[in-house]
Amino acid sequence: MEISGYVPHGPSSSFSSFRAYLRALAQTPTRLARRAGSVSTSYDEMSCVRARSGSDMQKTLRWFDLVGLGVGGMVGAGVFLTTGHASRLYAGPAIVISYAIAGLCALLSAFCYTEFAVDMPVAGGAFSYLRVTFGEFVAFLTGANLVMDYVMSNAAVSRGFTAYLGTAIGVPANKWRFTLSALPDGFNQIDVVAVVVVLTITLLICYSTRESSVLNMVLTAVHIIFIMFVIILGFCTGDWKNFTEPADPAHPAGFFPNGVSGVFNGASMVYLSYIGYDAVSTMAEEVKNPVKDIPIGVSGSVLLVTVLYCLMAASMSMLLPYDLIDPEAPFPAAFRGKWESNLIGAGASFGILTSLLVAMLGQARYMCVLGRSSVVPAWFARVHPKTSTPVNASAFLGILTAAIALFTDLNVLLNLVSIGTLFVFYMVANAVIFRRYVVVGTTNPRPTLSFLCSFSLTSIIFSFIWQFMPPGKLKAFTLCVTAAIAVSMLQIFHCMVPQVRKPEFWGVPLMPWLPSISIFLNIFLLGSLDRPSYVRFGVFSAVAVLVYVFYSVHASFDAEGSGSLSQKNGEIHKESAQQESNDPRLAV
Repeated sequence: MEISGYVPHGPSSSFSSFRAYLRALAQTPTRLARRAGSVSTSYDEMSCVRARSGSDMQKTLRWFDLVGLGVGGMVGAGVFLTTGHASRLYAGPAIVISYAIAGLCALLSAFCYTEFAVDMPVAGGAFSYLRVTFGEFVAFLTGANLVMDYVMSNAAVSRGFTAYLGTAIGVPANKWRFTLSALPDGFNQIDVVAVVVVLTITLLICYSTRESSVLNMVLTAVHIIFIMFVIILGFCTGDWKNFTEPADPAHPAGFFPNGVSGVFNGASMVYLSYIGYDAVSTMAEEVKNPVKDIPIGVSGSVLLVTVLYCLMAASMSMLLPYDLIDPEAPFPAAFRGKWESNLIGAGASFGILTSLLVAMLGQARYMCVLGRSSVVPAWFARVHPKTSTPVNASAFLGILTAAIALFTDLNVLLNLVSIGTLFVFYMVANAVIFRRYVVVGTTNPRPTLSFLCSFSLTSIIFSFIWQFMPPGKLKAFTLCVTAAIAVSMLQIFHCMVPQVRKPEFWGVPLMPWLPSISIFLNIFLLGSLDRPSYVRFGVFSAVAVLVYVFYSVHASFDAEGSGSLSQKNGEIHKESAQQESNDPRLAV
């Protein structure tokens, strides 16, 4: 299709020479106006964009594979790494409630992911979902944060593996690491074991997705046995008084030692543990029957893992008073000096390997689709014809993860990952509402955008009041008024604005209530994070914007000129719409 006033360019013309790049930079405002808001379609994502990888990923996964991947991806990182920090520093014994809140938030987000994944079973996850709703720039900013989330969380998990492995064999983690005094605190503990683990798993996931899934199922099954052992051991040998009595009487007592705010602060930290289900959505392109398998795999894994998390958190709280919990390795520390400690350390190490395996599968698929969309070099999009895996993306991100795991402290990584995860889930919840109520080019988007912005602003105000207003009747009254305004706003939107899309196969129930609750919960949990987390998130997002302005927009502009990408900003190509209507797998 010829575009008026547009001269086609080669796929790399903006970068063919330094002079060509300077000419491209001079056209940046025009290209930003053209590409930043350009939306894709389900058909494009599943046909021409996917074709840029060359070979296809094989459809070999079923619902039980997805449940296994979800459980394996979430459980290893969540309970064994974040529980100690969240319980000791924030929630205390109420860490059980923190996990339930985070699980509810994850389940609502999982519904949003599932609607998109069933309609558009591609490997891009949130990046692809936002690209077909809010356009290329918003999708890139989200995709960059997603890749960062995975790299940082995998680095955190691999360093946690060192701590638990040391516990299993009776050698403290500091004996495995050495200190470089020239580096600042938080970045001076060198962990070679974490690097070896990450690079080994990188080789495995480059080999085969199907074999990786089978290995994950075996490892996860054995890991569940260890989990049940921990739960039973905690309930049989623990003491119920630890739910209310600290070891040091000078510390706050009760089930909520730091109040309700501590529970939500803990929930925001343990939310890292639910990042695994997002990795399941990136496997959609390799699922045999997306309509049946994806809803069971994504939502089922979140529900199962939430139950396991709550039981394990309760078990840990019974084993030790919250002020004696070891933030680095809470479960083995509860049995320090006993055989149970070594056994739990071995089980945790085992589970951390499964979470690394799944998460590294997911991060590679995100980067692969970013490459397909030309916002990062197309080299990342290559799928190897023999292994049917994105080998380039897998190898690059594996090496990057290993480099970060080598020197970065666990605490630095956890907060940065939590804020990025909450931001991405918030954006997907907005996207599913927008897609249900707006068809670009035929529907006025202003009512929906106005609602989304107003509801988000009201949720932010609620969070600010919760965090900063002193306790008392005035605070309670203000919170009730703000909540009533949000509910009224939601009801008015529900009654006044009709849905224009009805998902044929699977859709989020109770639209727009459940996605709106997800928006609120994600904002509320974001408000519970500390200031340094926002600073690091802001810096990374600023870097992502610079990458988009100085590289991505020009690469995607060139791809549009070569016919690899389309431009649909305020209009829908009739041919694409017709193709979607004729393909039952692409129906909306």
